Amino acid sequence: MSDLSPARALGIDFGTSNSTVGWHRPGVESLIALEEGKITLPSVVFFNLEERRPVYGRLALHEYLEGYEGRLMRSLKSLLGSKLIKHDTSVLGSALPFKDLLGLFIGELKKRAEASAGRSFEQVVLGRPVFFVDEDPAADQEAEDTLAEVARKIGFKDVSFQYEPIAAAFDYESGIAREELVLIVDIGGGTSDFTLIRLSPQRHRVAERHDDILATGGVHIGGTDFDKQLSLQGVMPLFGYGSRMKSGALMPTSYHLNLATWHTINALYGQKSQLALGNMRYDIEDTLGIDRLFNLIEQRAGHWLAMEVEASKIELTERDSRNIDLNRVEAGLVASLTRSLFEDAIDGLLQRVRGSVDELLAKAGVGAAQVDTVFFTGGSSGIPALRDSVAAMLPNARHVEGNIFGSIGSGLAIEARKRYGVI
Repeated sequence: MSDLSPARALGIDFGTSNSTVGWHRPGVESLIALEEGKITLPSVVFFNLEERRPVYGRLALHEYLEGYEGRLMRSLKSLLGSKLIKHDTSVLGSALPFKDLLGLFIGELKKRAEASAGRSFEQVVLGRPVFFVDEDPAADQEAEDTLAEVARKIGFKDVSFQYEPIAAAFDYESGIAREELVLIVDIGGGTSDFTLIRLSPQRHRVAERHDDILATGGVHIGGTDFDKQLSLQGVMPLFGYGSRMKSGALMPTSYHLNLATWHTINALYGQKSQLALGNMRYDIEDTLGIDRLFNLIEQRAGHWLAMEVEASKIELTERDSRNIDLNRVEAGLVASLTRSLFEDAIDGLLQRVRGSVDELLAKAGVGAAQVDTVFFTGGSSGIPALRDSVAAMLPNARHVEGNIFGSIGSGLAIEARKRYGVI
């Protein structure tokens, strides 16, 4: 295999929040610019009703926020492993299978990569989480099979997979000087994935690495779950979450859960949902919150609010507080969010993350003190409470931050070259 030839295949990291495409070429950055010179394409599709066309990534978010009529869809990867994947959704007045929605977005990744490369690609290594679905091997395999089916339908003839944290490990390995026992911590938009692996510069180009992988594990927790908990604890109480009915019971939580979850926000806009909320209003002691909820729904501002919550999560990794101006809902209304509130909100999720790391170490038969390095990657890996929580478990390990959005895509490009060769 010539070191001077470009790879035959692509590596695609189809992420819950952002996606990247890698193509291994000698002496060139492997990640391909996908939008406005940036290596990431936000995993977002906006179906513009006025112009009757789909738009993607940052442009999709821009058109939605500018007030164009249409349907915004995000966290597309969360469809894999869910019951929704077998159903249709209404787009521009027609029924669109959710599988075809995934095909539109992944097809756009392929199209942009091919335009940049000046050639077509028929082989691909796709990243996948360690578990699409927790504790359900059949559903997990079905999710992978669905993704493979989508990839073939858009023109890839040869499709294979690599675990995302293993791909990140290969990217990290390309720059180390000695053998290390490394825990890869990949906190993405939808999953937290872990791999304990032995890495060394001598084995970087070896194709078969099975014996170097001591254990893999993961849990279906990611950035969108952190967003959801921050929304429920810090924002949704302003919209009636936790309100009491006249009977003394709490208001049903399904409406707020839908509003705090990207791929279910549109359910609130349906006539059936709004009628049920309207009927419920008469049974609530204090109607202030539910009236704000109605106002938000009338403006179809659920995705705007979700983006504000996500922006707050990101800013709270660097700052102690952030306010969300809710003046569009009610004059003077503000959601005041703090890092301590956020950390309290996600504490239960962090316990599950630590539990998954404990299971991984036990499965590998490795003591925490034996781990040399913790390599953090993934868009949500920068949350201080998460890093501190994992780091405290591994007293002797040094902490390394990879390219939080690019390590997996780069690693998949390396893997694609190993599997499919060069042009």
